[in-house]
Amino acid sequence: MHTHNGRFSYSEAPKPLAIVTALHESHVQATILCAKKNGIQIRIRSGGHDSEGLSYISDVPFVILDMFPLSSIDVDIENESAWVEAGATIGQVYYQIAKKSNVHAFPAGVCPTLGAGGHISGGGYGNLMRKYGISVDNVIDAKIVDVNGNILDRKSMGADLFWAIRGGGGASFGVILSWKIKLVSVTPKVTVFKVKKTIEEGAIDLVYKWQLIATKLPQDIFLRAVHEVVNVTQKGNTKKTAQVTFIALFLGNTEKLLTLVNKQFPELGLKQSDCSEIPWVNSTLYWYNAPLGTPIEALLDVPKEPLSFSFKTMSDYVKKPIPKDALKSILDLLVQYDGHLKMEWNPYGGKMHEISSSETPFPHRAGNLFLIEYLTNWGEVGVEAKNHYLNISRSFFEFMTPFVSKTPREAFLNYRDIGIGGNTPSNVTSIDIAKSYGSKYFNRNFERLVRVKSKVDHENFFRYEQSIPPLSH
Repeated sequence: MHTHNGRFSYSEAPKPLAIVTALHESHVQATILCAKKNGIQIRIRSGGHDSEGLSYISDVPFVILDMFPLSSIDVDIENESAWVEAGATIGQVYYQIAKKSNVHAFPAGVCPTLGAGGHISGGGYGNLMRKYGISVDNVIDAKIVDVNGNILDRKSMGADLFWAIRGGGGASFGVILSWKIKLVSVTPKVTVFKVKKTIEEGAIDLVYKWQLIATKLPQDIFLRAVHEVVNVTQKGNTKKTAQVTFIALFLGNTEKLLTLVNKQFPELGLKQSDCSEIPWVNSTLYWYNAPLGTPIEALLDVPKEPLSFSFKTMSDYVKKPIPKDALKSILDLLVQYDGHLKMEWNPYGGKMHEISSSETPFPHRAGNLFLIEYLTNWGEVGVEAKNHYLNISRSFFEFMTPFVSKTPREAFLNYRDIGIGGNTPSNVTSIDIAKSYGSKYFNRNFERLVRVKSKVDHENFFRYEQSIPPLSH
């Protein structure tokens, strides 16, 4: 089973009535029609990275439709595009592009084992977003199987459905078979670096300055700030402290990057020895924390077993700089949680501020400084451990309330969080419940998604705990 979260691999986890491994698009059509006829819900899994497991577990009888074998990738460099089947991983996409060209790329996530079907339909962001936007901003066609078993492309599905599946979550509307993506241009070599600073080394001042400049830097640079807890040894004593890693991707050479950073962010103290010039495809592995020099074939690796550890993700959007005293409190609290929680702060600006919030269902555009991903992970098993760490996760999330977006407190669909609302059991759906999460994921676009759903699946066959309901439900 392609599951990437230990908390859904326990023996008591809900099991499907069957797993249908789709080897051909006709298998998808047959599964939909059979399940519909027999009143059985389906869960659609491409990469298995759904952070709440909603693509492969449920509290009602269900069948898993596993898209993983449908993984072909057809790269057309002449037309700067590619057809990517839903089960292909993002790492495979990067690899196949690189086999054809060293000056083309695709804006998508850092984790290479993400499935293209779900990752792209939820929005899909990565370190090219300040230059080229997110994945759905670079989708030019798609194939989807609808509730009646029809295979539709962009023309036959119509503008509304094509709009909805690009960031609204495809599983509310049908089964994504494939995406036609637009390739983007990158330099033959890009420059990357990681600079790590603890609280004792001035991390708080650096993070505060980062908030002021990261969105205003040229769009060729993406500078993420990762907050975590590390052990440091001083005078023979080991203690835990908070550390911030500034990790960058720059579409250009080291000389240009040094000039840029040392002018805009001299406090970072960036040196030439911190930087490495590598092909873009190699940078995708670097960002995944693989050592420099790792063969690009590593992008093709897919875990054979479920992950042994468990995790919980959440997200926030920040619109105003967080004051220094609050930053200190945040990092101090991270240390109290003993290294089980970390944050990744992803800067906006550039292209993200140029695209309208209604262009796709993904609404998080101008007005945001950065996106926060919270990641809580643990290795212990059992319900008690799970509840303990989920409480830590929720407690930290509540602590962050004063510093993040409000009315609604926005969230990113790809960082699925059932804590912001959901239908339980999933066969009971309502507009009022759906608004609780829909307004946070989609803001004002939620109403349009409901209208599209009502048009293409008015009987609400495609549903799950956080799906888009039709007006009649």
